[in-house]
Amino acid sequence: MRYYMLIGQNLSVPKQIEIRSLTGWSLAILALLFSTSCTKDFEAINTNPNAPSAVQPSLLLRQVIYDYGENMSYEGFVAGDLLAQHRTALDFNLFDRHALKSPQLGGNPWPVFYTNLRDNEIILNQARTTETFAVYEGPALIMKAYMAAGLTDLFGDVPYFEAFNGVEGTVTPAYDLQEDIYLNENGILDNLDKGIAAIENYSDVIPLEGDILFDRDLEAWVRFANSLKIKHLVRISNKIDVSAELQMLFDAGNYMQTNSENAIFNFTNSDPNSFRLAQLRIGDFNNFVLSETMEDILVNLNDTRISTFFRPFSNSDANGFNGLLNGIDASQTSIALADYSLAGEAFREDTSTLDANFITAWEVHFALAEAAAKNLINADGQQLYNTGVALAFDYWNTALPADYLSGNAAYNAIGTTPLQQIITQKWIANTINGYEGWVEFNRTGFPELRTISASLNADLIPVRLPYPAEEEALNFENYSVAASATDNNSINVRVWWNE
Repeated sequence: MRYYMLIGQNLSVPKQIEIRSLTGWSLAILALLFSTSCTKDFEAINTNPNAPSAVQPSLLLRQVIYDYGENMSYEGFVAGDLLAQHRTALDFNLFDRHALKSPQLGGNPWPVFYTNLRDNEIILNQARTTETFAVYEGPALIMKAYMAAGLTDLFGDVPYFEAFNGVEGTVTPAYDLQEDIYLNENGILDNLDKGIAAIENYSDVIPLEGDILFDRDLEAWVRFANSLKIKHLVRISNKIDVSAELQMLFDAGNYMQTNSENAIFNFTNSDPNSFRLAQLRIGDFNNFVLSETMEDILVNLNDTRISTFFRPFSNSDANGFNGLLNGIDASQTSIALADYSLAGEAFREDTSTLDANFITAWEVHFALAEAAAKNLINADGQQLYNTGVALAFDYWNTALPADYLSGNAAYNAIGTTPLQQIITQKWIANTINGYEGWVEFNRTGFPELRTISASLNADLIPVRLPYPAEEEALNFENYSVAASATDNNSINVRVWWNE
């Protein structure tokens, strides 16, 4: 040990030779000195003062919110929108052909979830052990519930109760049932309730620093939690009776009512906070064009948001829009980029109009409208739907046409059902919002998606994301149990609330 301590001091070879030639008496003295120096203040000597051993929760909270929102917005564009058939990929498109175990430009959100859930757990632990950080407990619990729901809704059963604390816990956590993640103690719904209680019981005046969602407004965090409860109670409503709790939440009215209350943060037009697709080379951006599914739905509804989401294709003589069927075989299909509509300016030239979207007032209104349509709550479903549509147009900076809600987009439009209309509107507005449009299709069957051009999944639309390859390599024993329960990690096995 003492010899290597010397090497650590960058001593030269002659010094080492000189030490070896010392007398026995000198060596004894030297050993005593080195023994003392190696043990006294060892931790202080070997700690880099410029590399803090603990991160302030304010910095971590900002990092978690930003990193998750930025990454999932990118994932939403390059992968989620392909599964939801908002966009089509022209090349590097095995994912668009539903080979989901082969992510290319995107399609592996697993590390996004686990990295940020781990960092969020540090915030939660700090809030519970350090009195001056107590203000962070409620928001950390709410963020944990939010991210855990996104994770399990995409993958199904996942490591949860033993996960997120690898420093002190296991690094090979067991997979938990989605039902338990939703319903058990310290699960999604329980953490939302505990997060609200922690905020309501907080009596100190230390502000919540690092809050880029609500600028330290703790009441806004309560609205956020209640909005998430509404969303996820509706999501699991086919499995358990959620009517009483939904009615209570609706009657109390303490959920997101306007776009000013949305859980979002704004992208900018410059690094480092611009939308990532604006920073990539133009070839990557041009790889994504309007989907034929999206085109047909927007055109059928006379939906003016098509001009916000996409731009007219270059070969159009009348500023028209043209979409391409998802899942082409690029090696067998010749595509002229000028024949298809690229993403609109908000996704590249002016990303200041774009948000990282956690949950919004329009999404909450659509969830409540669905609850009313299914008689889960006593409320006016049509009014909730109309409000949701108006909020969604406003969110996307597009004027709502005066006749929009009396035409094909009407709540009771001929040939449709209220549920179909509600979910279709939610699907449209959820462009780039992670994988939400695809998850809602899997849950409801709306809107009707197309059989893709050159499927690598037997013409089936996937209903879950596969566990990533690194799980099989690093957590093999637990992964094997979960893979067995999903027919060898099949993307065609439904998650619990969708069975």
